[in-house]
Amino acid sequence: MAILEAYNMPFAAALILMAMLAVLQVIGLADIFGDADFDFDTDVDGDAAITAGPLDGLASVIGLGRVPLMVWLALFLGLFAAIGVGVQELAIEFTGGPLDRWLAAVIAAGASLPVTGAIARPLGRILPHDETTAVSTDTLLGRRGVITDGIARHGSPARARVADVHGHPHHVMVEPHEAGTELHAGDSILLVRRENELFYATALDLRALSPN
Repeated sequence: MAILEAYNMPFAAALILMAMLAVLQVIGLADIFGDADFDFDTDVDGDAAITAGPLDGLASVIGLGRVPLMVWLALFLGLFAAIGVGVQELAIEFTGGPLDRWLAAVIAAGASLPVTGAIARPLGRILPHDETTAVSTDTLLGRRGVITDGIARHGSPARARVADVHGHPHHVMVEPHEAGTELHAGDSILLVRRENELFYATALDLRALSPN
């Protein structure tokens, strides 16, 4: 096989490394390296576009950050091997002998990087991305909750439990939004405003709305 010839050694090594990455992915060890994914964001606008550096442009061309790093490496190694073997076959066809293996490797690497980027960009739009369920505290405004401990009065907050958009509970300190009202344990509330870490809520039941 041509891939096993000495002049194709860099490309055979690339295929071996790609196979090792596949094995790591299967047995789950790839997650260790996945944490080192590059976080390039070249979809900038406004003033951010002015400050984008040359590394951002290079990352966009070669597709870094568009797909997970392990996927990008597998793409690059596969293309590097395929292009490298192709270059050597063309050299044999037209000159009667292969190129120096390191010269062929440089040519293959230079050709593989933009091709990897051209494949990674559309592939990144297809592959599923990690999604986080973390939310900003401000997104709790307008959410319903319930007083869990104590009695909330003006100047004396009580603890309340509020579910975010993902259904995850958050415990916040709450005072009544309306002057002269109290919120008791078990009362249903609606968060209407926030000042620093303190929320203000209005009651959703008649008992809590009625002043003492």
